[in-house]
Amino acid sequence: MTPKAVFWDMDGTLVDSEPLHEAALVAALRSVGIAPPINLHERVLGVAAWPVYEMLRDEFGLDLPFDDWIVRKYDHYLPLAETLKPRPGAIEIFNELRERGVQQAVVSNSDRLIVDANLRAVGLIYPGMKTISRNDVREGKPYPEPFLRAAHLAEVDPAQSVAVDDSLTGAMAGLAAGMRTMFWPEAPMAGPPGAVVINSADELRAELGL
Repeated sequence: MTPKAVFWDMDGTLVDSEPLHEAALVAALRSVGIAPPINLHERVLGVAAWPVYEMLRDEFGLDLPFDDWIVRKYDHYLPLAETLKPRPGAIEIFNELRERGVQQAVVSNSDRLIVDANLRAVGLIYPGMKTISRNDVREGKPYPEPFLRAAHLAEVDPAQSVAVDDSLTGAMAGLAAGMRTMFWPEAPMAGPPGAVVINSADELRAELGL
């Protein structure tokens, strides 16, 4: 049965933006003379900018203030954001749910300027659209606040909602919010206990009753 509300992660879930995030992070690191760790992608997937900064500061000696650091990353990211593409099948499902009157929101751990740039790049923007960025909450994912705020704005019980996320961090947030959680990773992997693991847009459609 189709849920009353579906709340979507953005990076890696609706928009194929994780490679650009990683490239921007690598460029920023190299600009300050730090070699990116081999497992950088796995360590930062779904994690907000501040915890990533803390990790780089504490483990790799990054000595720039956060505001200066994030400007370096975004100076690389934003000019290329217009080249981003949707994750295959995701926006089609979003639009079909919208046609059916299902409440939806985009729930991201990214800053507001990244959320707006990414959604504009893939044409997913319309009047009244609900989007939650890291700037709109006190605690980002893996805490439940971002998904709970989406449910509040949509006036829907979290227990009647579905969270869709490609990262373990995001899936943990959806579960903590009490939502049925679809874990849709970029590559097949085990999800957190309680999440429904899916590996294709067709599987997601089936789980959403479409």
